[in-house]
Amino acid sequence: MTAGARIERLVTSGQFSLDGGTWEVENNVWIVGDDHEAVVIDAAHDAAAIAEAVGDRRLTAIVCTHAHNDHVGAAPALADLTGATIWLHPDDLPLWKLTHPDRDPDAHLVDGQVIEAAGVDLTVLHTPGHAPGAVCLHAPDLGALFSGDTLFAGGPGATGRSYSHFPTIVDSIRDRLLTLPGDTVVHTGHGAATTIAAERPHLQEWIDRGF
Repeated sequence: MTAGARIERLVTSGQFSLDGGTWEVENNVWIVGDDHEAVVIDAAHDAAAIAEAVGDRRLTAIVCTHAHNDHVGAAPALADLTGATIWLHPDDLPLWKLTHPDRDPDAHLVDGQVIEAAGVDLTVLHTPGHAPGAVCLHAPDLGALFSGDTLFAGGPGATGRSYSHFPTIVDSIRDRLLTLPGDTVVHTGHGAATTIAAERPHLQEWIDRGF
């Protein structure tokens, strides 16, 4: 690892709501940093718990992998507590506005952009499908990918609700993620981690079906 940077996982609980339905969910909140500064990936549900996990480190950025409410619900409150900048891809602004109609993100993510976290580069990969502005963050120095809800252990993220499209998510995973080194650890938005190598056969099944 570079500059003492490490990956920490916090699990928070709450609700995901879209298209008139509500479901109880547990989310992974990822903290990338060292003893002095950190970046939060997906401020889910509980700003106070996330702030406690960050501790007295300087929080430089809150990066949203997409704008479903269970991933961004605590972002404004966490930003107010810490002074961190909220980053979101602009294609997800319509989803963001469903949760935060009176507040905008502070900055827009761009494909290929690099966000620095304690000496580690997090490269933004635009991976639409689960949501129009969904992104993943690749940290080669940590051998890690933060996939949000684009890729899980077992295959692609869900695409059965508004703003999602299954063929698009398959294209995103095939073209942007499966080209990464096979031993890259995939830190997902929910549930257990996986690796790029482990997911290649699952995606091939969908490609063979014509997607």
